[in-house]
Amino acid sequence: MKFTDGQWLLQPGVTAHYASEAYTVEARDDRIVILATSRPIKHRGDTLQGPTLTVVLSSPIEGVVRVSVEHYSHSTEARLHIPMVGAGKPAVQITETDTHMTLTSGALSVEVKKGEGWSLVFREGSRILTKSDWRSLGYIQWGAKGNHVHEQLLLQVGESIYGLGERFTPWVKNGQVVENVNKDGGTACEQAYKSVPFYLSSRGYGVLVNEAGPVSFEVASEKTTRVQFSREGESLDYCVFAGPTPKDVISRLTALTGRSPLPPAWTFGLWLTTSFTTQYDEATVTHFIDEMARRDMPLAVFHFDCFWMREFQWCDFEWNPKGFPEPEAMLKRLRDKGLRISLWINPYIAQKSPLFPEAAAKGYLLKRPNGQTWQTDLWQPGMGIVDFTNPAATAWYQGHLRRLMGMGVDCFKTDFGERIPVEGVVYHDGSDPVEMHNLYALQYNEAVFKVMQEVRGDEAVVFARSTYASGQRFPVHWGGDCWSNFESMAESLRGGLSLTACGFAFWSHDIGGFEGKPPPALYKRWIQFGLMSSHSRLHGSSSYRVPWLVDEESCDVLRAFTRLKHRLMPYLFGVAHEATQTGVPVMRAMVIEHPQDPACVTLDRQYHLGSQLLVAPVFTESGEVDFYLPDQGGAWTHLLSGAKRAGGRWHQETHDFLSMPLYVAPGSVIPWGDTDVRPDYDFAHSVTLRVFELADGAAADFVVPALDGSIAAKGRVVRAGGRYTATVSEGALTQWSLQVGEQRSSVLASGGSLSFDA
Repeated sequence: MKFTDGQWLLQPGVTAHYASEAYTVEARDDRIVILATSRPIKHRGDTLQGPTLTVVLSSPIEGVVRVSVEHYSHSTEARLHIPMVGAGKPAVQITETDTHMTLTSGALSVEVKKGEGWSLVFREGSRILTKSDWRSLGYIQWGAKGNHVHEQLLLQVGESIYGLGERFTPWVKNGQVVENVNKDGGTACEQAYKSVPFYLSSRGYGVLVNEAGPVSFEVASEKTTRVQFSREGESLDYCVFAGPTPKDVISRLTALTGRSPLPPAWTFGLWLTTSFTTQYDEATVTHFIDEMARRDMPLAVFHFDCFWMREFQWCDFEWNPKGFPEPEAMLKRLRDKGLRISLWINPYIAQKSPLFPEAAAKGYLLKRPNGQTWQTDLWQPGMGIVDFTNPAATAWYQGHLRRLMGMGVDCFKTDFGERIPVEGVVYHDGSDPVEMHNLYALQYNEAVFKVMQEVRGDEAVVFARSTYASGQRFPVHWGGDCWSNFESMAESLRGGLSLTACGFAFWSHDIGGFEGKPPPALYKRWIQFGLMSSHSRLHGSSSYRVPWLVDEESCDVLRAFTRLKHRLMPYLFGVAHEATQTGVPVMRAMVIEHPQDPACVTLDRQYHLGSQLLVAPVFTESGEVDFYLPDQGGAWTHLLSGAKRAGGRWHQETHDFLSMPLYVAPGSVIPWGDTDVRPDYDFAHSVTLRVFELADGAAADFVVPALDGSIAAKGRVVRAGGRYTATVSEGALTQWSLQVGEQRSSVLASGGSLSFDA
């Protein structure tokens, strides 16, 4: 929200009170408490009337400083905040001079200037990250628009801002106004299914606004040298995260707000769905699955979208008997084919659902202030919304999912959760509806994920559209309703990179686009992109997404890239496990992997898949693509062709539909699996360690995961002249080999060391 009219004026009706003096600065145990006045105090008379702001500086974890700002302390309801599951009491140091007081947590410090001239300076060591100074911290009174608190943090020359959730607008957020409110807007607008009030700076720090309710961000848009964030009310809470690298920032963020558990290996395979409004029944589903098998296109998961239930009755959690008269027997037949099963659900109960009267009578749905059930026709006619603040409602909802899992269902697509009212609605626990709007998606996914953990243990996974900050704890997430064109394919990637920059380890999207019918060229290019994402799903709205209905070449492309992903699973699953330990996402923007390379600052049409693999999707029908390879001290190798390309420069290539820019960084060791027919297999058996451009005298580490996410084997490859030696230092490999270029060693049945000359 913009409060000013240019540099000198305020918007009509705005009265602004800016922190101008730290009148008292007190150290209290592990925090600093500041009384900030809105005018300099020259004499006793100036102490009369306000407003003043109480500012508390503390640290929830090492390397993070929390700033809590408050005007009135008890005149409004307590605000809701972001779950900080990792918060504790880290050791902090408070030092004081005549002019300043400083709180230090790990490498991060915040220094407050005593007396006149408001100043908070955030430093990592001696390096200034950002600061709050003249007219940065403000309390705004705006008549009917309410009172607001805002902060403005400095942007330095050349600094770029990323993140703020799954944003489909330009990757670099400078110049944008971002409203932190979940909405069902699709990918072609500024709205987001997954708002996250966190931004990542190209200078290696991050800022999380610790608020559940709406937060408005002005990223170099109201003040060109500042990021402003504001919210209506009497308080504001935010955290600054130290780096020094973007990976370090994301690791600290997820240490505080929670890290993703590891999705099971089968989820990394290809998902095929019925699509949304298409006609389907058991015969249709079986035909799709059998035809995929006949054409040698491996399939891991089959998903039933909305109409597995009867029309007008979502959700009643009952199979439509017209299309699926024997669901348990059908599910057994599908699972006997080696498939996992996913079902679509949402948190709404339609009026025609047999469950609606029960849910309304027992108070399981959101209510109106008069005690009646809140209902709407927007989506399912007469629907109510499950109130997950009511433990009984949550248990009731989970009970229906538990029954479905007992029938043979493996996971759920948790759709919707954004169209949640903010007025005229009452929650069971009395929560403020405005504050609960974003958190609703979090509670919804948590309820589903937790019952899956109870039933499936480590196999728990959802396929979620909406979420909020800390939602990475309930993977996986997908990008929502995109269009069947290259522009939407590109905006989907921007959204994914923005979300993963906020600590979300796993992300997917609808291959081919959701709305419309994808042209053959787009469909094949999106297949490449989709299979080189952490999770891969074919899905559409009004047309089936099976490849033979597009053209025969699409079958070849889908087969090739699905099998390629399976071969890469020892590498990808290792990267996935690393993400659960560090918080660094599987798919990551170039600037996260190469923060010192200025050419990577704005790149949003290519990305890293782990640290060793670079992917540049093709966004043209002709196959022409421009991409950048950073300087890594050696040549990059095309994974499919073996072609070499120099780093530190741009390249232009033309690829057919069976290829794309897929480059391995020099000095990499990629564990290459022995099967291409499924994603879940014994990665340590018959694995080939593929070595890429390892310099003479250099060494490179490798890790091969087990299916449970533990380390099956780890070790190092060393080059001495033309001789390559791999040594397993932990765990064991069986029937394994080394490969350099086209040359491959003999197979070692077992043992911890293998050498060969290449």
